[in-house]
Amino acid sequence: MSTTDFSRNPENFCYRHPDRMSFALCQRCQRTICPECQTQAAVGVICPECLRDQKRARTPAQKRADRRWGRGGGGVAVVPGRAPVTTWILGITAGMFLLDLLAGLTGFSLSSLLSFWAPALYPQLGVGFEPWRLLTPLLVHSGFLHIALNLLSIWVIGRLLEPMLGPWRFLALYLVGGLGGSVAVALLAFGTPVVGASGALFGMLGALVVIGRQLGGNVTGILVLLGINLVIGFLVPGSISWQAHVGGLIAGTAVGFVYSRTRRPGQTRQQVALVALVVVALIGLLALPPVIQGF
Repeated sequence: MSTTDFSRNPENFCYRHPDRMSFALCQRCQRTICPECQTQAAVGVICPECLRDQKRARTPAQKRADRRWGRGGGGVAVVPGRAPVTTWILGITAGMFLLDLLAGLTGFSLSSLLSFWAPALYPQLGVGFEPWRLLTPLLVHSGFLHIALNLLSIWVIGRLLEPMLGPWRFLALYLVGGLGGSVAVALLAFGTPVVGASGALFGMLGALVVIGRQLGGNVTGILVLLGINLVIGFLVPGSISWQAHVGGLIAGTAVGFVYSRTRRPGQTRQQVALVALVVVALIGLLALPPVIQGF
């Protein structure tokens, strides 16, 4: 095809703006659309008319989810937004990592003080009582690659979840996920010291799956990501705590379920009580290691 033929072919130009050349097609109607007319979809982009038809075709469940979770009556699409708690988590975690590096120059290790180590929860073992270790592992990491991957994951997932949940619900989810990871390590790998925010991250992913389904979205990608990370945890024993992953996932899924069922006005107290019940159940499980370990 000659240059002249190409410029005369209307299929090479946006159907809404005939003077704008584009190579992007709407994934539904296959018409050419320019960047101004494109809306990002699950795969590719769609045009304004197809987007409007898609919103009209929403199921009653999707419309109810929009009313519960949407901000200002907009669509149910999940997009990154303002996330102050996520920003604080990133800053504090990065700052603690740098502080640990500086402390290491003097021969002191913050990681050894803040890592999760189950025996430190049981005074009868004679090693003291350090309950802060249930949550402080979220602040310390084993190396640059470890913290870089975790901070990137927190940034990506946090900017999706926090705008939907609000800062306090998001912070509660993050901490309960971390607690769930620590409890699982106490049950399944009692004497293993663990650092990192993996439990909290898997908690966020578990909640995102539950909330995504409530919104009527396609959560296949999240499930695939979860599966890959869980498999990696089992295939690389010693360096990755799969126990923390599983514990955080279960705890975060439970909190996500609570959030998805208690979003109506007047259910705030019920929501707080149910999340507190999840926390109490996790702490109650810490009574099992003495029975399992026989001390």
